[in-house]
Amino acid sequence: MGHLLLAQEARAELGLDRVLLVTTGRAPHKEIAADPGAEVRLEMTMLAAAGEDGVEASGLELERDGPSYTYLTLEELAEREPADELCLLLGADAAAGLASWMRPERVLELARVGVVPRPGVGIGAVESALERLGSADRAEIIPMPVCGVSSTLIRERTAARKPLRHLIPDPVIELIAKRGLYR
Repeated sequence: MGHLLLAQEARAELGLDRVLLVTTGRAPHKEIAADPGAEVRLEMTMLAAAGEDGVEASGLELERDGPSYTYLTLEELAEREPADELCLLLGADAAAGLASWMRPERVLELARVGVVPRPGVGIGAVESALERLGSADRAEIIPMPVCGVSSTLIRERTAARKPLRHLIPDPVIELIAKRGLYR
């Protein structure tokens, strides 16, 4: 629900025509706990995005071999739709750590950045990180209601057999139950 809320708020605040929810192929920096696999994560993303105005699920990173680096995804999107202006939506925690990413300057060359405030990460840390990369003018803050739902919370609640209703879309709950995910 947090991703859908962000998509809705970003469309309104930044004037975006559409938001792509890009499912990570192979994360270069971390293992996803109890990962059901990229194809199942894409299926959950597609179910979540279904019926959401201006929101689409994308399996772009699953089509590519090797680690999923954001700059490669942005290059491919820019190549497919050269007239589109790209905007990368990030939590403040991710934006503050952008300098540690693979080719962060290229990321900022290809897309402006929409940043969502996150608890424990000040916007000053984001601004400082972008200044060090020479792109302080490439970010916009997206004010939105706080949503305490995370993928970790969903996995933990599923494992503990606690209800998920109103935390994630019903079709995603049904898929998790049907496949016995995160148990």
